[in-house]
Amino acid sequence: MNAQKRHEIFARLQAENPHPTTELNWSTPFELLAAVLLSAQATDVGVNKATAKLYPVANTPEAIIELGIDGLKQHIKTIGLFNTKAENLMKTCHLLVNQHGGEVPNTRQALEALPGVGRKTANVILNTAFGQPTIAVDTHIFRVSNRTGIAKGKDVVEVEQKLLRHVPSAFKQDAHHWLILHGRYTCIARKPRCGSCIIEDLCDYKEKTELA
Repeated sequence: MNAQKRHEIFARLQAENPHPTTELNWSTPFELLAAVLLSAQATDVGVNKATAKLYPVANTPEAIIELGIDGLKQHIKTIGLFNTKAENLMKTCHLLVNQHGGEVPNTRQALEALPGVGRKTANVILNTAFGQPTIAVDTHIFRVSNRTGIAKGKDVVEVEQKLLRHVPSAFKQDAHHWLILHGRYTCIARKPRCGSCIIEDLCDYKEKTELA
């Protein structure tokens, strides 16, 4: 795919949704970090239901530590893998208090040193909470990037590197959210909704569906 096509793809995605953001509910970097940690193998809707109960009670590392592991589990038990997630979140809270003054760090190295935080989660925090032009690649973005031809790669790191190289700088800040939303609602896994896709004519995918 050439640079002109990529520019047009992101221009259309921007025109349709000028200010995209995560579907997780958050108001501070810590709330976003906690929500992302809870979101693995869970839906954003499910995480939002849990955090709607948790955050009025505890929405800082100090408050979650005070709540205790059992209290934390009670608030997030509706989410899959809640035992492991509670342990990771509690360890993260202790590290944030002990090493970062209770604040979420804004560097990749410091974020990836937190329990349960890998490259993808760090990218989400850096991009969404701190406005850095990173692109976190999840299953949706991996699929959309390969299918459309925007950035083909064998694994998420290769796709991320190609996206960072090829996405026009004017669109880089919001590229993560445009691609994830496109993959979640239009370019879905089993039967992509090509007939209602605003970039269908620019896409390299050969097995398009729902076209008139």
